[in-house]
Amino acid sequence: MESKVKFLGHPLHQQLIVFPLGLLATAVIFDIIYLITGNAALAEVAFWMIAAGVIGGLVAAIFGLIDWMAIPSGTRAKMIGLWHGVGNVIVTGLFALSWYARQDAPRNPGWIAHATAIAGVLLALVTGWLGGELVDRLRVGIDDGAHLNSPNSLSGRPASEDATPSNQSTGGLAGAGD
Repeated sequence: MESKVKFLGHPLHQQLIVFPLGLLATAVIFDIIYLITGNAALAEVAFWMIAAGVIGGLVAAIFGLIDWMAIPSGTRAKMIGLWHGVGNVIVTGLFALSWYARQDAPRNPGWIAHATAIAGVLLALVTGWLGGELVDRLRVGIDDGAHLNSPNSLSGRPASEDATPSNQSTGGLAGAGD
């Protein structure tokens, strides 16, 4: 099932999720280093990373919802997508709560700020796996007819077309520039 919203030929939701996921996970790492070292600057950086991650997560969610609505009802993909989406709303909520708990003292967050961020990143591991299940196992967001010699997504040609000329070997990088 192809994605409904693409940028440069690829699903926009899949492109956008890397930013909030990376920011939120790194914020937890900075929190852990802050707790070990006491370096308050790291806690403040985590505060801003969480703010950016929550905003990015909300933007990515819009495009994930558009793709989810296009999944046929009654399928395993629809249910996995629901768990993925609801779980990520909870992840975003946990990090928003962590960010809110840091408001008064971003350089010295309390235990609630840390606990909600850690809970958020642990749940994100599960929802990330569910996203992988959607793409890698259930082919959500995959171009119809995609295969190992599909033409470049910017070529305007369908993925089902063979980019490798029939009179050439299929070894190496044949078709990589198509």
